[in-house]
Amino acid sequence: MYRDGVDSENVQPEDILCDFCHRAAWSMGLPCIEGHHGSVICGDCLKVAWMEIVELDGGESQDGRDCTMCLSNHDVSTWSSPMGEALICRRCVKMGGVTLRRDKDHQWDTPG
Repeated sequence: MYRDGVDSENVQPEDILCDFCHRAAWSMGLPCIEGHHGSVICGDCLKVAWMEIVELDGGESQDGRDCTMCLSNHDVSTWSSPMGEALICRRCVKMGGVTLRRDKDHQWDTPG
């Protein structure tokens, strides 16, 4: 997601926010995963989603809402943003976790 009022012709790293916690995680040097249409989840939010969905086998149903990251509506568990706006599906949590774990630029690992 982009910060309100961003100049689309001059997007800076601090203009790119995590859709789930609204921090400028990209400019803070935190690991991030980018989804469709500029959606972003930071590594911190991905860890919380991983714990909820993968480790605890929890989560919620999508209830007709599309995943913020892949824009799909699967019959899988999801994790909602504490801000109440964004939703990430189990598939995206697992793919994001595998991707960040392989990223040599960050020391990210799946929790649990």
